Amino acid sequence: MTLPVYLDYNGTTPLDPEVIAAMRPFLEEEFGNPSSSHWYGIKPKQAVEKARRQVAKLLGCLPEEIFFTSGGTESNNHAIKGIARALRHKGRHIITSAFEHPAVLEVCRYLKGKGFETTLVPVDDMGMLDPERVKQALRPDTILITVMHANNEVGTVQPVKAVAGLAREHGIVMHSDAAQSPGKIPVDVQVLGVDMLSIAGHKIYAPKGTGALYVRKGIAPEKFCHGAGQEKEWRAGTENVPGIVGLGKACEIAARDMGTAMTRMKEMRDRLHRGIAEKVPGIRLNGHPENRLPNTLSLSFMGLEANRLLEEIGLEVAASAGAACHAETVAVSHVLEAMRVPLEWSKGTLRFSVGRMTTGQEIDRAINAVVNAVTLLRSENPSL
Repeated sequence: MTLPVYLDYNGTTPLDPEVIAAMRPFLEEEFGNPSSSHWYGIKPKQAVEKARRQVAKLLGCLPEEIFFTSGGTESNNHAIKGIARALRHKGRHIITSAFEHPAVLEVCRYLKGKGFETTLVPVDDMGMLDPERVKQALRPDTILITVMHANNEVGTVQPVKAVAGLAREHGIVMHSDAAQSPGKIPVDVQVLGVDMLSIAGHKIYAPKGTGALYVRKGIAPEKFCHGAGQEKEWRAGTENVPGIVGLGKACEIAARDMGTAMTRMKEMRDRLHRGIAEKVPGIRLNGHPENRLPNTLSLSFMGLEANRLLEEIGLEVAASAGAACHAETVAVSHVLEAMRVPLEWSKGTLRFSVGRMTTGQEIDRAINAVVNAVTLLRSENPSL
């Protein structure tokens, strides 16, 4: 059986062969606890610190500013809850966008029940945040601004540097969820000017269950996980050594191959877009046409339902939906709603995301599958 073409790299990535090779010794002979003072803990401890340096090099920070976590969601939780608790004596107001991942929005929603208030700044029709709108939302009691670096659904890259500048001017902590960015676009915390930044291993060809949080020196979120004192007593628990090693290697590869990967992914993404657009009328691109991740393509198909389209291409292409239609209801993603995409478009939205491994042959196969599926579904309803 020929497997479907995988075009859901924003959902998760396969492990890079170099990552697997780097992890293997720590899945086999090097099983020791890095906190152990004896022989078996030496190489695992060295490996964890090497990985810390690899992540720091990708992000342009000091190794001691990197803390390992179980992934992007945990990193976001650590950052937002940790700062909220540490600075609640100064204020209880948080600013974010209506465009964020649930790993940010749900944390803010949780904090609302703890006496905090969140302002959701709107984005424009291309998913772009206006720093001026952020400035207008500032209050004397604002303690944190959290804005994602790049959107997971439509790929729009946000003006994080400009927002971070505002935060710095007003003495406010700035956090960015950068789960989708590393390996696709440059992510340098010094250039961006952020105080905290989250990354997720399984978005950059490392294992699931690994991630990291950058915390600028001098920023002190409240301790999140209590225990034996690992990760400078901030995130206790025995380290996931194989996962951390894999994350470090993935970050090394991302830094090494950034230029070629960006160019290739953009070529594959644009080839897919052109191939579909040339043969299918009534489609719409979602997200910013230029300031967008080089691998991400969100397309809406007028009058169609995303889940029905996914069913039709399911044996040929693996992609994700921007809306779920059930009986008389349509659940549109909050990202499309924030961009005010009309329902007749949004309900037929698919996200295609290519990766480093995507080939031109796979793209051509995906084009044929999508074109055939749209043609078939529209023939069933001639009014479309």
